[in-house]
This record gives sequence, C-alpha cells and structure tokens, in this order.
Amino acid sequence: MPNAGMRADVPPIPASPSPHGLLGGCIPVVTTNDVHELNGTQQIAANCAPARGWQDCPVPGTRWTNPATKTFDRLTFCDADPITAVVGLECSPIGFSYGESVDWAFESLALGEQTVLEDFFMRSWLTDLAHTTDLTPGAGAVHIVNGIGILETWLAVNFGGQGIIHAPIGTASLLAMHHQADDVSVDSCPTTLAGNKLILGAGYSANLGPSTTPTPPVAAPAGEAWLYVTPPMRIRRDTPFVAIDSEGLGVNTSINDRRQAVETTFVPEVACCKAAAVRVSLSACC
Repeated sequence: MPNAGMRADVPPIPASPSPHGLLGGCIPVVTTNDVHELNGTQQIAANCAPARGWQDCPVPGTRWTNPATKTFDRLTFCDADPITAVVGLECSPIGFSYGESVDWAFESLALGEQTVLEDFFMRSWLTDLAHTTDLTPGAGAVHIVNGIGILETWLAVNFGGQGIIHAPIGTASLLAMHHQADDVSVDSCPTTLAGNKLILGAGYSANLGPSTTPTPPVAAPAGEAWLYVTPPMRIRRDTPFVAIDSEGLGVNTSINDRRQAVETTFVPEVACCKAAAVRVSLSACC
C-alpha cells in the first residue's frame, strides 16, 4: 500500500535485559539509599581462613605428621568501589512530554546498566593482578573445557565453596556445546557440573586479561577469550533516580530541545578479595 500520509505513532517495542548477567538473579542484589555505602564498602573477609589438619594424639610411624604448631590466620578486609550507570536522552519537546522522557530513560537504563557494571567490574577488579591469579599455561590458551576445570580446581583449593565463573556472553554456545552448563531458562541461573554459577556478561566482551597497575589490561587475541572465577559476590545498589527532576530543568530554550537523564550506582563486592583467570581458545574442536 503506498504511503498515504503521516506515519502513525505507536508505543516503543518492549525489551528485557540479558537474563544471565551480573544482575540476572545469580548474585544477591541489596538495594540501599545510604550514600556512605554507595561511596564504596569494606567488609571483613570472615570466611577466607584455610582449614588445616591436626591430630590430637598422632601415632608415631604412621603416614600422618602434625605441623609444628597450629596456625592462626589474621582476618583481612576487602574493599569495593562504586560505578554509576547513566542514560541521557535528548529530543524535541514538541509532542513529547516530560513523563515520556522519564519512561524512555528508565527503560534504556534497565537494558544498559548491567553491561556498564560488568565492564567496570572486569576493567577495575577482575583484571587486577594484585588479587587475581593468572592460571594460563606457558603454552598459551587452553580448550574451554580445560579452562573451566582449571578455574574450578583453583576455586575448590583456594576457597572451598561455591563460586562464580565470569565469561563473555559470546562463549555461551561453546560452553553449551561442550556441556559445561546445565539446561536453564530465563528464570534460573546456569551452573556447571561442579555447582558453580555461570555469569554470561555482555560487559565482559572486551575480553581483557589481568595486568599489574599501572599497565592497562590487554584484550585476548582473536579466537581466544578470558574466563575468570571468583568466590561468591554481592551487588549493592541504589534505587534508580531521575537526575533532571523537573519539567523546566531539562529544556534548552535556545534550541528548543529537551534532555533527560537517569542514574543508578552499583558497588560489586567479592568474598575473600581473590580471583583467578585463564585464557581459552574459542575453537569448537580444540
């Protein structure tokens, strides 16, 4: 049918955030409006001291030998830094209300905030060799199945509990092909056979590897990817809010444009302040 006149206005197409990212339900999210918490947090690493064997009355000549003394490990502290996700929109105010601009900005924030958080967490925390151990063999990238096994072995030995594997979202099909994740729906959290949660993050697509400050992290070569593992995490956040909170503040009368911005702040926290990384091949066969 030929164009018969002006196009009809229809509602925007609804969308949902990627279901298996950092905000997809695998990790507890605590909402707070305490500005002190949103400036960053510090927590006691209370569950990070290793357990060691001790026999009260060892029998001489057996295979067990007690250490010289019992070991008492001092408690340590973990710091976490904040990141703010911002969506700014601009349009002509003619025919578009202040309320509509708020709704559009919030919808964009809901879709984009997770990627901002993941990208920040990778760049500022996962890639920091001050607390991340690079387990990549000297020969280079390993098969993705071997990579999962390397990370889960490190986690079991160095933490002893359920943890989280962080992978670029582009590895999802390869992980599924090699049966490294169970069957999930959008309402459940993917896990490995060893019981560790799997985060598939669009924000991890930069594929950055660990480095020592001030050297910036470097992306994996083409055909390879970085995978990380951490102990459990917790995400602290505020309630998303309108930054331009009145009709008049967002209108530039000189050019007759309306601006709107919404923001939200996150603080990603990691138990025991430790992580490990391995570089894997994205080849399907080897």
